[in-house]
Amino acid sequence: MNSKRYFFLVFALVLKTNILAQSYFPGKWGDWEKKNPEELGMSSAWIDSAIQYAQRMESTNPRNMEENHYGTFGREPFGYGIGPFKDRGAQTGIIIKNGYIIAEWGEPFRVDMTHSVTKSFLTYTVGIAYDKGLIRDVNDKVDQYMAPILVMNWDDNRNKADHYGSQKIIEPFKSEHNSKITWNHLLRQTSDWEGTLWGKPDWADRPGRDRSQWGKRDRHEPGSVYEYNDVRVNLLALAAMNVLREPLPKVLRKHIMDKIDASPTWRWQGYENSWVAIDGQQMQAVSGGGHWGGGMFISARDQARFGLLTLNNGNWDGEQLVSEKWNKMAQTPGTANDKYGYMNWFLNTDQERLPSAPESAFFHLGAGTNMVYVDQEDDLVIVARWIRRSAMDGIVSRVLKAMKN
Repeated sequence: MNSKRYFFLVFALVLKTNILAQSYFPGKWGDWEKKNPEELGMSSAWIDSAIQYAQRMESTNPRNMEENHYGTFGREPFGYGIGPFKDRGAQTGIIIKNGYIIAEWGEPFRVDMTHSVTKSFLTYTVGIAYDKGLIRDVNDKVDQYMAPILVMNWDDNRNKADHYGSQKIIEPFKSEHNSKITWNHLLRQTSDWEGTLWGKPDWADRPGRDRSQWGKRDRHEPGSVYEYNDVRVNLLALAAMNVLREPLPKVLRKHIMDKIDASPTWRWQGYENSWVAIDGQQMQAVSGGGHWGGGMFISARDQARFGLLTLNNGNWDGEQLVSEKWNKMAQTPGTANDKYGYMNWFLNTDQERLPSAPESAFFHLGAGTNMVYVDQEDDLVIVARWIRRSAMDGIVSRVLKAMKN
């Protein structure tokens, strides 16, 4: 090998090692080092502008989440709440650069619903099952992994004869259509699964205007059409718990949240009727969002830790919590929607959603709006809670301008 080339290769390796060694990760949940923007070569004026803009663009929806539900999703067929709701706090945000907090405002320690950002936590629990070898290939059909599921129905000593012949178990992937569905289809929201789960028919989630087609339309071949649907998300949560044989909050806590020193205040909620029995234990199947209540209740501080974990492709201070392979798969565009990876990795393909951000950036997104923006090129995480959806790029653009001044 040419001696000059060898020197530069060694120099590059040493430089990379030093950079990794200097990466900052916060300590215990109450400890997170802060730096002024100028210490990291950023403009305080632009950071202040981003904060002021976010506060001006606070969501106009009610802070009472139950009231908000019945003004939105609650108006759909079978739209009644079956999980808990929690009133939200003020518009809140955190900006993380190189692992350090350079700005935070609002109520960063307050626990609020995060709605569909919950889906990203769900994806990580599926990733844990994958890393453990419990899911061999995401292109495998889900049905071959599924044991019959015993749903816990408390009958209050009603007449057993009234329920004679009714199913005591559910097998959600046994129909001709549903048997074709793979893990990849569920993760990418392209399964077009048909059925009812926890009292919610698949067609009742964001139904079309043509009521004659509700529950009657022809099904799309799994994998061919993207459709955002929380019934199917909840199905993935049930399937993941069936494979892991443990409640998903317990799996998440052991493998992720305790490892990143998250606070003890987060809770992942299910539904009042989503209890099943596995291995003789009652377990609650959690929801993938707050569509009918429930989902992840979490602080902005803990959201930021999760964002920092995904920024580092599942690595936390040298420990790989979820494989880099899984993280890269989650960031890969789907064939039916090239702006969506695994749920809820929203991609910035063609810079369409966030024109100011790099195309490689992605964001975890939930109603509210709750945004966890992840920018690996710029070593940047932005948590913005309770903003209008239209404000996302305005916040990101101001923070990115701070890096150029």
